[in-house]
Amino acid sequence: MSRVGHGHGHSHALKDEEPASERVRTLLMWLLVPLALATLVGAALLYPFGHEQKTGAEIGLHQKPVNAVVTGVQANCGEKCVAITVKMTDGDANGQSITIPSVNGPGAPRFNVGDEVVLSYSGSQPQAAESYQIVDFQRDWSLVILAVLFAAAVLLLGRWQGLAALGALLLSFVVLVLFVMPSILAGKSPLMVAVVGAGLIMFVVLYLTHGVSARTSTAVLGTLVSLALIGVLGALFSAFASLTGLDEDTINLVTILGTDIDTRGLLLAGTLIGALGVLDDVTVTQTSAVWELRRANDKLTWRELFAAGSRIGRDHMSSVVNTLVMAYAGAALPLLLAISLSGRSMGEILTAQQIAQEIVRTLVGSIGLVAAVPVTTALAALVAVRQEVAPAAAPEPEPEPEPEPKTVKRAKPVKPRPARIEGDLFIGYDPDKGPWERPSEPRARRAASARQAPPARRRSSGSP
Repeated sequence: MSRVGHGHGHSHALKDEEPASERVRTLLMWLLVPLALATLVGAALLYPFGHEQKTGAEIGLHQKPVNAVVTGVQANCGEKCVAITVKMTDGDANGQSITIPSVNGPGAPRFNVGDEVVLSYSGSQPQAAESYQIVDFQRDWSLVILAVLFAAAVLLLGRWQGLAALGALLLSFVVLVLFVMPSILAGKSPLMVAVVGAGLIMFVVLYLTHGVSARTSTAVLGTLVSLALIGVLGALFSAFASLTGLDEDTINLVTILGTDIDTRGLLLAGTLIGALGVLDDVTVTQTSAVWELRRANDKLTWRELFAAGSRIGRDHMSSVVNTLVMAYAGAALPLLLAISLSGRSMGEILTAQQIAQEIVRTLVGSIGLVAAVPVTTALAALVAVRQEVAPAAAPEPEPEPEPEPKTVKRAKPVKPRPARIEGDLFIGYDPDKGPWERPSEPRARRAASARQAPPARRRSSGSP
């Protein structure tokens, strides 16, 4: 069985998982199939079949982008003004150079020779400088290089799992661009479109990234239930707080479309989509934790699994809530800085339309993340107790080391003991063999001694 980590750089690979038992598959089918069918039916009902969205000049947007390169910068067009000479690289006046005045002061972009810029052409005379305005820099290559570095880092670390993650990311953008955006622009309910679109993304992303398994199905269930909770709470509290969802960008959108659009639902749709990635992290982590607890001890009951998994989820919950709050605060930082200069009290600032909608968005999303921990843990425990746990395979015995060849030691030759000599050492051990001599003396010496005549016997002093 694999190991599944949570976000913050952990892997969610669900490989080598034990096959689900029959009752687990039946339970997941009864829980998941209705939600999957509802998502598909919702996508079919909300997709704007046959609707052709007007764009560009058809809705009053006559500006056309034209690429150009800065060839000269001269600060001689008046106070707080700089003259920018550019050479167009496409459009009706390709290759022609024109000089365009630009604002020079705090907050204004600075241009240098060689900068690649984007012009906005809104006139009918391509050769006239008055028909153009510098609106942006070209960023094609910088973004392409960054995307390549990102893909290389994901593939280097995740390999095949990273390739699946990149594929899931691409499909998420496909759902946003080909379903969510066209449906909202066609006048469909932004909240319902966001709920269905989030469901499609979760089915695609989780199953593609983590594989088709009982764990992944449980994580999908927890994610969908949490998304539904965020949608319900968002709708209730946005209405209770009288939020309209109208800000500068939304007003411009409504003006361009010329049709009525649910701006409050658009606010809630952004809340759902913003919480998608963090919910993925929470639900997969909690599901994996419960599965590992079950495998470690298959005697645990549903209540024991839920309690143990909830203890694991408490630390994770605090980190993901802080992540979501900081993400929204970072996105709204310029707005916070601008409103803080208004001289209004803190209560007035927090209850203003632009700040209040960010507060509702943040708190509703955080409640959904907090609820995802017990909801997913309960679902995972409910499924895991019905999962048959295969006994862990006994480890293979280590091969015994081959005995080292014994070194045969040669026995030392035993020296024969010399024969024991008996008799009187002074007169010889045998008078008949002559005088005694040492055994180590040479044989020749012994022979010479044997040839010597015995000494004469001394006569007594009294003989004549």
